[in-house]
Amino acid sequence: MLLHGIFTPITTPLYPDGNVYFKKLESNVERYSRTPAAGIVVLGSTGEAIMLSDQERRDVLKSARDAAAPNKVLIAGTGIESAIETLRLTDYAAELGYDVAMVRTPHYYKKQMQPANLLAFYRTVADRSPLPVIIYNFPQATGYDMPAELVIELAEHPNLIGIKESSGNVEKVRKMVEGTRHVRRSAAVTETFDAVTPRMLSAATAGSSGEGGGELVSVAALTGSPSNAKPSSSSVTIVGTLKTRQKETGFQVMVGAADKLHASLQTGAVGAILAFACVAPTSCYEIYAAWKEDDSELAQLKQERIALAARRIVSELGIPGIKYGMDFNGYFGGPARLPFLPLTGEVKAEVERMLADARN
Repeated sequence: MLLHGIFTPITTPLYPDGNVYFKKLESNVERYSRTPAAGIVVLGSTGEAIMLSDQERRDVLKSARDAAAPNKVLIAGTGIESAIETLRLTDYAAELGYDVAMVRTPHYYKKQMQPANLLAFYRTVADRSPLPVIIYNFPQATGYDMPAELVIELAEHPNLIGIKESSGNVEKVRKMVEGTRHVRRSAAVTETFDAVTPRMLSAATAGSSGEGGGELVSVAALTGSPSNAKPSSSSVTIVGTLKTRQKETGFQVMVGAADKLHASLQTGAVGAILAFACVAPTSCYEIYAAWKEDDSELAQLKQERIALAARRIVSELGIPGIKYGMDFNGYFGGPARLPFLPLTGEVKAEVERMLADARN
């Protein structure tokens, strides 16, 4: 699966009493589906996944899937402390039609999270997962920082297709990119080199006349070849009304720090899953778009425009700050669950000032 571009890790809307507000969840997903974001991440850290019950996680996954546009890559946050529970939630996400599973590093028993433990955990999950897997490293929240050397070793597994690296360490991103350059994989893309999802293929097949509509490719063909063989990029497959081809992807390094997006892209990252994209998805995308056009000066200008707001709202204020920023920009943010507290009036005014030039 192609992971290039900006991905929005959606929040989980809540009523004042703490219950999940599903209609607002669907409304947010429908609106994000109309942005330039390449995809949507459900049950990431921004989604307060760790604070939800197992049934709530499943219900949120289903509600978001039902509301998402077929052309958006859907990533399910399925990481739980044990491999067996991670796989149970991953299996459910696959049944719903998600494209990728994002699995955060186990961290509660920190002293036991040695390289052998993490290698066994991720290899077991990747071996048995019906979805391609990306590692999720977020040391600011977990207190555990997966070493680059361990990521490079895990990148050899054919079902581990990438990582979301949220440490903000650009040099670490460079090291992982350089250490995984030898990995050869491919993914199905459209004629404009956007990701192709199984939901797109189903829609294309359903929309065709059924006469010579083409052959439906497998999910494995979408997520990348497990071998080192290079498929021909010029080979075109017609699926209903959709033309697809293969694009070489390798091991895909994504980042999670919006204030260092441009620098990370310059070092080899292919995209980002940004909490700030919940607040201002287009502002984040503009940095990526300028970089893709080789306009480094414009990309840096766009980067400087959001850097302070991203650091303050995401890194310092956290979920309550993100949710209020969403409210200010026309999405539904709403309350967060305790122990999070609502922002004061003074801090709300500060958020509004910082977002004055990022009204998405």
